[in-house]
Amino acid sequence: MTLLPTTPSLRVDDIMDAPLEPPRFAHIDDAALAAISDLYREILPIGGAILDVMSGWVSHLPPEIPYSRVVGIGGNACELAENPFLDEWRVQDLNYDPRLPFAAGEFDGAALCVAIQHLARPRDVIRDIGRVLKPGAPLIVTFSDRCRPTRPIGCWCLLDDAGHLCLVAHHFADAGNWAGIRCLDRTPPGGGNPLYAVIGCSLGAARPDSND
Repeated sequence: MTLLPTTPSLRVDDIMDAPLEPPRFAHIDDAALAAISDLYREILPIGGAILDVMSGWVSHLPPEIPYSRVVGIGGNACELAENPFLDEWRVQDLNYDPRLPFAAGEFDGAALCVAIQHLARPRDVIRDIGRVLKPGAPLIVTFSDRCRPTRPIGCWCLLDDAGHLCLVAHHFADAGNWAGIRCLDRTPPGGGNPLYAVIGCSLGAARPDSND
């Protein structure tokens, strides 16, 4: 039996009986993917424990940097099993249950790569990522202009790139447990796919009444 979210749908349509993530392939070009790896190289701590949220068949981490542990959580077991970056992984539909199955302060950094637009409850997911990160640890949310119009949250389809940056930054602020929130344009030169990022530093677990 298909599980449905506990909150009303925010999608363009009301069809919530599809799995959170179909088999995921790279929908942005190589230059944009390289820009993601460069951003991870700059921000994620060397030797740290890294959480890859909405993970798939590849994590785009810089292969030359050693991390103590890389954990993926996503909706497709076959792709997670194939991901060469992951030391371990969990299958979970974050649209049904946005609470991550990890302890508070378990990770030194986290990434959410070109998938924020597929979350029905992005604020709740971002809030709980803050809980499982150590205070001061970064979350990098990257996205481009690619999406399937029946999958994203409804307002995503109505916004331009600047609007997407503002929306994601608002999710961080509304979560109530982030500091140092910044928006970046990391679009590679040459006219390929655009690449944007919003980065915040965790303040740990949010208070139970934070922005609810």
